[in-house]
Amino acid sequence: MKKQVFNPYLPSYEYIPDGEPRVFNGRLYIYGSHDKFNGDVYCQNDYVCWSAPETDLSDWRYEGVIFKKTQDPRNADGAHALWAPDVCQGLDGKYYLYYCLDFLKEIGVAVCDTPAGEYQFLGFVRWPDGRALGTGNDTRQFDPGIFIDDDQRIYLYSGNSPRYAHLPNVDKNSQKMELEKDMLTVKSAPVENLPIITAAPGTEYAEHPFFEASSVRKINGKYYFIYSSTWMHELCWAVADTPLGDYRFGGVLVSNSDIGANGNKEALNYRGNTHGSVAFVNGKWYVFYHRQTNRHFFSRQACAEEIKFDGEKFYQAEVTSCGLNGGPLKDNGTYEARIACHLYSKHGTTESQPDQQNEMHPAFTQEGEDREENPNQYINNMRDGATAGYRYFDFQTAKQISVMVRGSGNGKFVVKDERFGNVVSEIKVEPCEQWKAFSSELKIHSGKSPLYFTYEGDGAMDFKSFELK
Repeated sequence: MKKQVFNPYLPSYEYIPDGEPRVFNGRLYIYGSHDKFNGDVYCQNDYVCWSAPETDLSDWRYEGVIFKKTQDPRNADGAHALWAPDVCQGLDGKYYLYYCLDFLKEIGVAVCDTPAGEYQFLGFVRWPDGRALGTGNDTRQFDPGIFIDDDQRIYLYSGNSPRYAHLPNVDKNSQKMELEKDMLTVKSAPVENLPIITAAPGTEYAEHPFFEASSVRKINGKYYFIYSSTWMHELCWAVADTPLGDYRFGGVLVSNSDIGANGNKEALNYRGNTHGSVAFVNGKWYVFYHRQTNRHFFSRQACAEEIKFDGEKFYQAEVTSCGLNGGPLKDNGTYEARIACHLYSKHGTTESQPDQQNEMHPAFTQEGEDREENPNQYINNMRDGATAGYRYFDFQTAKQISVMVRGSGNGKFVVKDERFGNVVSEIKVEPCEQWKAFSSELKIHSGKSPLYFTYEGDGAMDFKSFELK
């Protein structure tokens, strides 16, 4: 690759959750919803797209705005947000984008001649009589996932089943259906797919009920259904012999809190929803997901990990800082603090919602406005016991480590080679209003290793970056 790539893999000013990875003509495209930095609701921005050549997943290119929320005829004033989309190449060679607007019940469809050009509104998924699916007594459609099989039959998946029973007027469902070749008309009426939270007890989905984020991939003749469970932090998979068949629970792909990875039972990141899928790119399998920032659900960023697949089964990926890099990071150079794959306080973690304990917790945030390049993203509020973890580095020659910080902190950063590993450095810091570097000797074994930075002391520090040399 031309350069190293980290998690999150897009620029620090970009907040794209719900990333659906699709490979077209030798490029990997990421289609997601589009959050605003420090937004107050989900998905406030228009759809944009990023892509990279299959052969270099460090070389991401901004494709621009591909569909504006005001292009939907129901939304001329832009009052509704564009939620998680999916894209496929139709039988006619054109590209079709499927989406829902927040809390509206229909699925919109837009079309384009290229994967990342300007999509134009085409219509709504509809019944044969022309009535839009989701209207009348139909259940609400949500998070559409589109799939075209090798035999040119077209399938659509949809559904949402939140664990919060008090939400008003929220239909709970998981549905699958077949479409006609016009990409719009329902050919076979929607039928039940995965068990939702009220139906999961007593089934193989009891611990991982369907929540949302429907996505299907065909692998070795089997159909893999990717979804987010009701616990939100995890992406799961199920498998069936046919697109509309009975899906058998498979397991967890990834947890954005790293729960379940390598037997871990503890949340090591601030929890929140996630959404994504898998893609086979240049000979490797990857799982795409998102993380939370800014202490809430509304500013999420795209991440990805290599994932093991043995031809039948996926094995849960651990979250890392090096994701798409193809291996550990070099042990020299400056690394932004924002690429931490673990972040927690002395008191553990919470769900990523504003609460009365914010002063106890660190968080990813930034200076600058939304989509302002070089916005200076950093971790704020590193108080006594707060930890930022980074996996992995290939240590060969590094002998010194420094941190770039600011704040009222008077103490030290204790650096370890595992969460509960050996202390490899202690970096004393003192109060400073502007960003300032503090350094110390690094004594670490050669080979692949993580780094965990724990602040110990009074006050609090903002953590911008660290340098190895």
